[in-house]
Amino acid sequence: MTDYAHLGIYSDWVEQAAAPRARAAMPAAEDVRKAVRRMVSSAGADEVPADVRLERQWTADGLTGEELSYSVGFGPRTRAWLLKPADATEPLPGILALHGHDGFKYYGKEKITDGPEPVAATVDALRADLYEGRALANDLAAEGYVVLVPDVFTWGSRRFPLAEMPPSIHESGVDATDEPATYNPAARDHEHLVEKYCTVLGTTMAAVVAREDRIALGYLRGRGDTSDQTACIGLSGGGCRSALLRATSDELTAAVVVGMMSTYDGLLDHNVVNHTWMFLPRMLPAEVDWPDLAACRRPAPLLVQYNRHDQLFTLEGAIAAHERIGAHYAAASAEAAYLGQFFDGPHKFDREMQLAAFTWLRDVLSGASPRPS
Repeated sequence: MTDYAHLGIYSDWVEQAAAPRARAAMPAAEDVRKAVRRMVSSAGADEVPADVRLERQWTADGLTGEELSYSVGFGPRTRAWLLKPADATEPLPGILALHGHDGFKYYGKEKITDGPEPVAATVDALRADLYEGRALANDLAAEGYVVLVPDVFTWGSRRFPLAEMPPSIHESGVDATDEPATYNPAARDHEHLVEKYCTVLGTTMAAVVAREDRIALGYLRGRGDTSDQTACIGLSGGGCRSALLRATSDELTAAVVVGMMSTYDGLLDHNVVNHTWMFLPRMLPAEVDWPDLAACRRPAPLLVQYNRHDQLFTLEGAIAAHERIGAHYAAASAEAAYLGQFFDGPHKFDREMQLAAFTWLRDVLSGASPRPS
């Protein structure tokens, strides 16, 4: 029997549980899509942004920017930033750039985008740690894309005010100052309550987030300055969102998942504690493994980037996921449409990885055959 660090005396539970055995067989793509529709697509009927407003515009570093706001039907209005080359005259491919979880919910879009205001010091530090100091969305726009970066449910403009969280969060040592240093630890604990409410309301956090990303994608695709080629990209929690969006939408040309891929078995022992409820939709793991979800839109192009020393995933779990996704694409005679890239280093999306992803996106969105690894 394997001893699991966080299960301890309950380690033998894993051998009795049904889900690992159920996931052992590779399901058919249509079966995965049915499970995903049942478990991850149930967050609301209307999937169009309501009352879209252009709040302001700016031009900087060869890019034009727009701040947009819209309603997804409940809660505070979503704020999103849109960037594109200032000299663009023809429609360009659209990219939905998805901010991560990062244990940092005070900001959303700002974590990967330079907007009209100076970057906060806390965001600078996060970018230095995860993105080699770069603003991912701006770099993408400079490559010749229309890039939309929306806040999503519980982040940034869509976050729950600290003062409206239960008193127990404040009693645990968090004061009511609504600033990143105090907000982020509270929001981490609050996510468990959000998932409980999702359960009571008949949905999951994964479903709510995926719906909001589909709304953003629909807006991006409906703009007059975008072509019919669209992709999504994100690191970590953003990679989770990218996989969920790819699985729940047939409107994407391609998807990039960075630093968010493992089998569920690969999370056992010490990795479950590190991950968001977005990655663990209620009852999905009873039937579907995470790489099955990522691959269920085969033969649509998919790039997954892995870090060999990622502290959030075991290398064994990443390799198993890579092989499982490859098997899905092979079953569809579409081996070239999936690319898995492994990089040295910890959890990150550094300049080397970004350049590799940009190259892949350029090939796929221009209609060229993706380059082999």
